[in-house]
Amino acid sequence: MPATQELVIVGLIDAMVNRSFRDTQSGRVVVFSGDPRKRGYLVSPVEERKIKSFLKMFYFAHLYVLVFGIVVSQSCASWFAYASFDRPAQHLLGSVSSCVGIYLLVVGVPYALLWRAYKRGLVSFTAPADEVSLTQIEASGRQWLVPAVVGFGLLLLAAIAILVLAVRPTVP
Repeated sequence: MPATQELVIVGLIDAMVNRSFRDTQSGRVVVFSGDPRKRGYLVSPVEERKIKSFLKMFYFAHLYVLVFGIVVSQSCASWFAYASFDRPAQHLLGSVSSCVGIYLLVVGVPYALLWRAYKRGLVSFTAPADEVSLTQIEASGRQWLVPAVVGFGLLLLAAIAILVLAVRPTVP
């Protein structure tokens, strides 16, 4: 892997990890993603380094499960489409559906196991006595996530629909 790609990946992971830490009036606070109550925990510099290394490991595994999952599912779906259909371009919806199904299978199981390990690992870093309440400004930062995911999903569905209509054979 070229050095620039490694720097991009490391920079992305560092940015994701740094989003979990905030400076507040009470000190350095960590807020774990996936916590519905958005609780913050006071951390010392030693604990912060341990948590950062844990989060880097998790996000590295998280990204590579997703990336390799899409590569494996796309290659399996392409193989399936060319083996099953005489003209795969005419069966775009079937090809995309098989890719999504394989992706859910290939990524779903490892990701569920990874998420379970992440949730179990979080309790080892925090204690209920270290919990601090966060103001709305300190706890915010993910309000845009749901609209962005929904918008991206709608754009993806529109692109697939346009491709299906463009490739659809015309009946004389």
